[in-house]
Amino acid sequence: MIELKLKNLKEVEDSYRNEVEQICEEKSAYFHELFKKYNKDLVLEIIFDHSSSTYKVSASINLKSKKIIVAEEGKDILTIVTKLLNEFKKTVKRRYELERKDYEYKRKR
Repeated sequence: MIELKLKNLKEVEDSYRNEVEQICEEKSAYFHELFKKYNKDLVLEIIFDHSSSTYKVSASINLKSKKIIVAEEGKDILTIVTKLLNEFKKTVKRRYELERKDYEYKRKR
């Protein structure tokens, strides 16, 4: 089970807030499917930070073996969030496959 936490969403401009929230919900559906049989409850945290004209967005998840953190920075919030979640998806999937491979290797021994 995955829980999505959006932190500091109030730092995103009002005009983009609903779109950003919707993008995060859509992308988190992939993680729900990926970790359907995972035996640990996970929290997907997405943290927003706005300073002057740039946005900094980071995403983190704490798996069994490692905590994964990915961050992006830029001026357009929608592109940053999309790019961040796509990169985060690749990283998490790679780590999850390594955990599965390690588990199967240990099980065969």
